[in-house]
Amino acid sequence: MYTLTAEVSFEETIKKSLFICHAAPVETVEQAMNFFQQHNQADATHNCWAFKLKDNYRFNDDGEPGGTAGRPILQAIEGQDLVNVAVLVIRYFGGIKLGTGGLVRAYGGCAAKCLQLAEKNKIIPMTKVICSAEFSEMAMLKSRLMQPGVALLTEDFNDHGVTWTLSIPDTELSTLEQLYINLTRGKGSWSV
Repeated sequence: MYTLTAEVSFEETIKKSLFICHAAPVETVEQAMNFFQQHNQADATHNCWAFKLKDNYRFNDDGEPGGTAGRPILQAIEGQDLVNVAVLVIRYFGGIKLGTGGLVRAYGGCAAKCLQLAEKNKIIPMTKVICSAEFSEMAMLKSRLMQPGVALLTEDFNDHGVTWTLSIPDTELSTLEQLYINLTRGKGSWSV
């Protein structure tokens, strides 16, 4: 899975209709809806959109025949293995009807071309882990656990030592858990 690194735009004319596409990375439904509202063109014939988050998606045909705009935009997002992305395609009608097949190709194609232009980042699935260390083990454990890709989210000190909240790539989770168990001789606390 990938997501966009920044906002990107693209436009093309198809049978005298102007199609303008804007795409951006988003994390929430609210961010997606705000993005659409910011880029919406009130004077345009149609403002069709789709977004896909890790666990949610939605699309809107904005008056175009059902399934001819929003769904093709969503399919363009999914076709490039993207998540956390919002795409808006604005159409200024040029006087020539495209038909349902033409609309599907125009909206989906414009979205796909826009997304192809965008810089992308690979999304690495991460898991949050809470673990602890005594003061005497703290420096050694921290140096061994803080491998590339691991992020220290919180560090809370107490009377006995420290409790860390780490974000660990799923691919490294079992390896680091085993390392932690070995280094603490099974006495440490590790919870996902």
